[in-house]
Amino acid sequence: MTRELLIATRNRGKVKEVQSLLGALPLRLRSLAEFPATSEVEETGATFAENAAIKARAYAAQTGCWTLADDSGLEVEALNGAPGVYSARYGGPDATDAERVELLLEALSRSGDTSRRARFVSVIAVADYSSDLLELFTGTCEGRIAHEARGTGGFGYDPVFVPAGYEQSFGELPPEVKQQISHRARALQAAVPFLLKHFGTQA
Repeated sequence: MTRELLIATRNRGKVKEVQSLLGALPLRLRSLAEFPATSEVEETGATFAENAAIKARAYAAQTGCWTLADDSGLEVEALNGAPGVYSARYGGPDATDAERVELLLEALSRSGDTSRRARFVSVIAVADYSSDLLELFTGTCEGRIAHEARGTGGFGYDPVFVPAGYEQSFGELPPEVKQQISHRARALQAAVPFLLKHFGTQA
């Protein structure tokens, strides 16, 4: 029996990132693009953990698949943690990544802050509908916000986030470096022992 894990996103960049990190596991990774009949799940939680759990449970119930969902975002110190859980909706649901980045840079400029400290946070939730199982894993990446977008790699706020210990933004760093230090990579790395426990041997 082929074991499957649904990656609960239609974001191609996120799917590619997860596949690169979990591709060695003995299971077939699927995305929401393969389940066009699924209804969009509203993220009503007040925290990354709540939103990840909501999505994992809801998509597991809709598809019957073991489901991995993540909620992640950028927390900027000078903006009291904003955009936080609203990172993907910052500037409105129709704003582009470039527009959200510009809005963030303008807000940070108005704050007068010079340290520009920020961190990316990712919470991974893994759910199995049949057993009501839910496990959560968290990863963070500390850094700062650049004064302008740099690089074309990644997605979202990657071009303006410079991880601690580096001078290049996530938009400039090679994928293999980002896959070692990013918030999502660290959350997924934390989840691997759990996933191996459940998917490590073929039934």
